[in-house]
Amino acid sequence: MLYEIGLTLIKGIGDATIKTLLSYCGSPEEIFRTSKQHLEKIPGIGSKTADLIIHHSSFDRAEKELKFIEKYKIQPIFIQDEDYPKRLKSCYDAPAMLYFKGNVKLNQQKVIAIVGTRNATAYGRQFCEKLISGLKHHQILIVSGLAYGIDIAAHKASLEHETNTIGVLGHGLDRIYPALHRSIAEKMIHQGGLLTEFRSETNPDKQNFPKRNRIIAGMADATLVVEATKTGGALITAEIANSYNRDVFAVPGRVDDELSEGCNFLIKTNRAHLLDRVEDLEYIMGWDKDEVQPVKQLQILPNLNKDEEKIVALIKENTSIAIDDLQVKLDMPQSKLAMLLLNLEMQSVIISLPGKIYKMNH
Repeated sequence: MLYEIGLTLIKGIGDATIKTLLSYCGSPEEIFRTSKQHLEKIPGIGSKTADLIIHHSSFDRAEKELKFIEKYKIQPIFIQDEDYPKRLKSCYDAPAMLYFKGNVKLNQQKVIAIVGTRNATAYGRQFCEKLISGLKHHQILIVSGLAYGIDIAAHKASLEHETNTIGVLGHGLDRIYPALHRSIAEKMIHQGGLLTEFRSETNPDKQNFPKRNRIIAGMADATLVVEATKTGGALITAEIANSYNRDVFAVPGRVDDELSEGCNFLIKTNRAHLLDRVEDLEYIMGWDKDEVQPVKQLQILPNLNKDEEKIVALIKENTSIAIDDLQVKLDMPQSKLAMLLLNLEMQSVIISLPGKIYKMNH
C-alpha cells in the first residue's frame, strides 16, 4: 500500500504513465526497484520521468497518508485491486488510486449517476425523488457529487428511499464541501459512502471538480441530467459519459427556461435519451424485463480489436500463458503486446499471475 500511494504522489507522473509503468513492471513496488536504465527503455517514459521515480521523495507523505487512512478507517483502492470499480477501470483516464469511506461494494449490478444544476428548482428536486422512488426495487446504486442542487437532492432522496448512494468528492476525505452537507454525508457513509481520488489535505479547488466528474460518469451504467444550463458542469459530465460510450438521459423542460436549456440541448443533438418517467430508463437499459440478470453479466467480453481477439484466443487455448510465449506466437513487439494485455486486464477480460503469466478472468 505504501508503494501504491507513493507512486501516485510523484509530481509529474499521471494516471496514464502509471498504467504504462504497471504494464511493464507489474506492480508499484517493482517500479521503484527498477533501475533507471530499464525505466528509460519503457516506451513513453524517458530520462526525465525515470529520474522522477529514482529520486522520489514521496514515501514520507505516503506514510502520513497511511496513518490518516488507518485512523479514520478509509479504504484505499488501487487500480489493480479487485474492489476497484470495474466500469471505471475500463475508462482510458481512470485514476490509479481511489479512497473510499462507506459500507457498500462499488461493483453493484446497476449503477446510475444523477447530476444537474446547483440552482435546482422544486420541479427538479421532486423529479429526483420520484425517479429514485421508482427505481428502489432494482436495488440500484446512485452516484452523484454532493454539490448543491440536483446532486444533494439525489443523495437525500436515496437516503429517504433506502437506496445506496455514493458521493464523489473533489477534495480529500478529511473535510466535507460544502460544509452544509456534512450531516447528509455522514448518513451516506452508512448507506453508501464517500469516494475521492484526492489524498487528505487536498482543498476543494476549482480544477478538481471536472476531474471528479469523470469518476461520476465512469462508475455508472448511465448518467442522468435532471436540470442544467448549457454551460454547467452537468453537461461536462454528460459529455464524458458519451465519450465512455455510456447511456446519457436528460429531463426535458420549457424552451424558455435557462435551467432546462442544457437538457434540451442534449436531447436535440442526440447526446441524450429523453427521460420523463422511470419506465424510459428501465426500457432503454433493459431493466424492464422480469428476469434479473446475474452479476456475471459484467464479465461479458467487451468489443475487442483483432489483436486483442488473437491474445484472448491464445490464452483460452492454453488455459494460461506467459508473455514471452505470447510474443513468440503472435510475432508482436513487446511494447505493443504489453499495452494490449494491460487494456484487457483493465477491462477484467484477463488476469495476470506472478511471472507475467496471463489467464482468462472467469
